[in-house]
Amino acid sequence: MSATDDLATIGDPIWDAISNHPMITELGAGTLDEEPFRYWVRQDYVYLIDYARVFAHGAAMAPDLDRMGTFAELLDSTINTEMDLHRAYAADFGISETELEATEPSPTTQGYTDFLVRTAATGTFGDLVAALLPCMWGFNTTGKRLAERGRPDHEGYAEWIDTYAGEEFTALTEWCKDLMDDVWADSTADQRDRYRDLFETSARYEYRFWDAAWRQEGWSV
Repeated sequence: MSATDDLATIGDPIWDAISNHPMITELGAGTLDEEPFRYWVRQDYVYLIDYARVFAHGAAMAPDLDRMGTFAELLDSTINTEMDLHRAYAADFGISETELEATEPSPTTQGYTDFLVRTAATGTFGDLVAALLPCMWGFNTTGKRLAERGRPDHEGYAEWIDTYAGEEFTALTEWCKDLMDDVWADSTADQRDRYRDLFETSARYEYRFWDAAWRQEGWSV
């Protein structure tokens, strides 16, 4: 069994929970109040900064030049393209660049990014890939499921769906799945158990990230 077939038994129920969360169902219907989504946009901007750090670790740890180059491209794309696009997208929702830069990470964002960076910094290359995969896989699955339900009238939400259901993001997701399959093929039973644990933790954080936006989570003290 390939890694993605094995990990799908962990991921699929979580993707189902995300797809059925009111934040997602209302986004797909175009009825979501914009305030939780603005919260999500601000937190996702903070997330992307540490996400880029994980790509930097991936480039340093990659076992060959081809994978090193891909991680380096992802790092460059995230910092110099995706974050610019995120700023422009945020502006469409009335969020200034100053507001984005001033965003404090929520408890969930802090926990998720700390987990990813710690895994990248202290784990193996396989650990990094296992922890990274749910972000791509979860967003791509969610985007595709929403696209199948029909494009909402809300242009900002429709654009989100188009991005994560689109060919470019689907290709990136398939690349990461293939990379996980390659790492899995050369791993021991103990390593695979660790990959499952790391994958599940990230996938759970993916759900919590949406739920935190829905609740507009903050620090209690």
